[in-house]
Amino acid sequence: MPVLQVENLVKRFDNFLAVDDLSFSVKEGEIFGFLGGNGAGKTTTLRMMLDIIRPTSGHIEVLGSTPDRRNAAAIGFLPEERGLYSNMKAIDAIVYFGRLKEMDPGDARQHGMELLERFELADRAKSNIGDMSKGMAQKVQLACSLVNRPQLLMLDEPFSGLDPVNQGLLEDEILRASRRGAAVIFSTHVMQHAERLCDRLLLLRRGSKRFEGTLDEARASLPARITATARPQIAAVRGVARADALEDLGDGWTRYDLQLVPGVSAADVLETCTTQAIALRQFEEHRASLHDVFVQMVGDEGVEQ
Repeated sequence: MPVLQVENLVKRFDNFLAVDDLSFSVKEGEIFGFLGGNGAGKTTTLRMMLDIIRPTSGHIEVLGSTPDRRNAAAIGFLPEERGLYSNMKAIDAIVYFGRLKEMDPGDARQHGMELLERFELADRAKSNIGDMSKGMAQKVQLACSLVNRPQLLMLDEPFSGLDPVNQGLLEDEILRASRRGAAVIFSTHVMQHAERLCDRLLLLRRGSKRFEGTLDEARASLPARITATARPQIAAVRGVARADALEDLGDGWTRYDLQLVPGVSAADVLETCTTQAIALRQFEEHRASLHDVFVQMVGDEGVEQ
């Protein structure tokens, strides 16, 4: 049974269609990237999963039941809009969230201190959140979402505003949660994090799904490209859709940019060159990045590499 199942989800706000017939699932231990530009419907979908807002139509199951307070103890959520009580001590805020998730106070405090230690904030455990830097306060809020050891961890634009060091720390925590069996779903418009972390991903545009699958499947949706230094015969090799001459190197050698037929791999072309004795001086495959795929399928509005 999937930890999260979404089927034919629709959400309208008056005449505005925010989420359009969206279906996907996330299983135990999986890191699922929910990718889209600003206004794509990511946050609206996450809020429906948490029962903060109700769908217009469609069905959601979290841990085998419809979203409500019964699921709360098994869910961790980091909202895009950060905010904790500024006059609370860091450890007290973490324990408070643990208690909301039905944890024993002692267990919540012990695990909270373990998290603060990992986040290099143990010495600030009794500091007021209002006295902390923005980055420190964000790490406290992350600890609040992790303290109950959730089975489903939901992170809305979690990397926003974090410096590279703390972005790396967050990536480590996402991988740690996955290794202990949690299903992790995070929304982002920054492709590099999804590229490094995701087992599967979903591309969303204006509330509608444009792609769902693995990173390799996403890359395979675009034609492969090769830079090759070869004789002109390479342009006629089976599987080459287009051969653009980049530079005449003399003595019959040319550097080409080759675009392959969709579904044809660089290995296929190399094998054909070997079989047909087509001489090569350079042969370099250029794999499509997730950003390339996203721009092709969705557009580049509000998206970072």
